Amino acid sequence: MGYMKSTSSFSRRGPDLVAEEIATVLSVKTSFEFKNLFTVVHANLKARNASRGGEEMLRLRAYEKLQRLVELGIVKRTGKEYRGVPAAVAGFLKEAAAQNVEFEAIKRNRVTANTTK
Repeated sequence: MGYMKSTSSFSRRGPDLVAEEIATVLSVKTSFEFKNLFTVVHANLKARNASRGGEEMLRLRAYEKLQRLVELGIVKRTGKEYRGVPAAVAGFLKEAAAQNVEFEAIKRNRVTANTTK
């Protein structure tokens, strides 16, 4: 008998705030070296109370996310500097916003279902 995936399962992961913040910062027409980019991203996440796991762990996660955005063509790397590709960044942020709305709706439905039991 084969493995059957449950149709009621869903990802419990929330929005990717680190990748979104990187894309938001790189949506301006400025190039950043990673150190300066991380400083801005870290400050923005702290201001939103969204930085978790300590600064060094966040730095590693941010670097991984940045490299993934480069692979996807959302960010362009020239030497040690990174710059957002305007159309790609806009599309990424639009998709992220739609996923955030969907995630909040699922979370809200889950809370409503739990309170009516």
